[in-house]
Amino acid sequence: MKIGFIGLGRMGSAMATNLLKAGHDVTVFNRSPKKQRPFLELGAHSANSVADACHGELVVTMLADDTAVADVAFSDEGIVNVLPKGAIHLSMSTISVALSKQLAAAHAQAAQQFVAAPVFGRPDAAAAAKLYIVAAGNPDAVNMCKPLLDVLGQRTFPIGTEPSSANLVKLSGNFLMAAVIEALGEAIALVGKAGIDPQVYVDLLTSSIFNVPVYKTYGGLIAEGRFEPALFAAPLGFKDIKLALAAAESLQVPMPLGGLLHDRFLRLLAGGGERFDWAAIGGLAARDAGERKRA
Repeated sequence: MKIGFIGLGRMGSAMATNLLKAGHDVTVFNRSPKKQRPFLELGAHSANSVADACHGELVVTMLADDTAVADVAFSDEGIVNVLPKGAIHLSMSTISVALSKQLAAAHAQAAQQFVAAPVFGRPDAAAAAKLYIVAAGNPDAVNMCKPLLDVLGQRTFPIGTEPSSANLVKLSGNFLMAAVIEALGEAIALVGKAGIDPQVYVDLLTSSIFNVPVYKTYGGLIAEGRFEPALFAAPLGFKDIKLALAAAESLQVPMPLGGLLHDRFLRLLAGGGERFDWAAIGGLAARDAGERKRA
């Protein structure tokens, strides 16, 4: 398949690499051109602009936030204005429900297809093609994307015909993960201050009642106080909680725990935590308890 790929951060780089290894004809674009060079060695074509990446059957966006996605989609030489009729914009970024709806309407007016397919998984899962993907949009368009999604992830969950449904599910999932991180941080701070080895405690939990990846990954990071390098940066976690709360407000769904998480991220960032992984909100409880070495 002839594909454009826009966004070569940690996640996007791993995903574009897997598409190239699977034999797809990929044109890559990134705002920093030097990030494109390693992909040319794998057989990718280089795009000098967003428009140059939009001449195929499908263009993938994997970008950090609403602002970045809106910029590549709605600029004069952006996706909506240059993508051929009938071609697909496959948005795999974690964006707001509101922007997803705006994109769906704009692509429909331009006689293009829009599929939202955000992913669950950190960069190591992306590199191993082990992402979990939530896809929504016109069923025919989703089916056309399936060969790509099968390359990128271990399972795709079709969630409906409205693309924004996938974005809402993704935001709800990130809210749940942030809640787990906060709860782990509080529990680890509690036992740690009592003199119990946090790593032994996490091993106990994740070998018994919480034998699931999210507890193992984030429990280990919190117990060790290891929040750098950031594989999912704290500002992005804060962004996702704000987007989840905005969706909740529009649907009139109270999310009191979401408000708490908003303030925990705000506290982390106010204290200079921009460079940390979002797991660092789990270190705040130890700091609050006077154990500053783990925060």
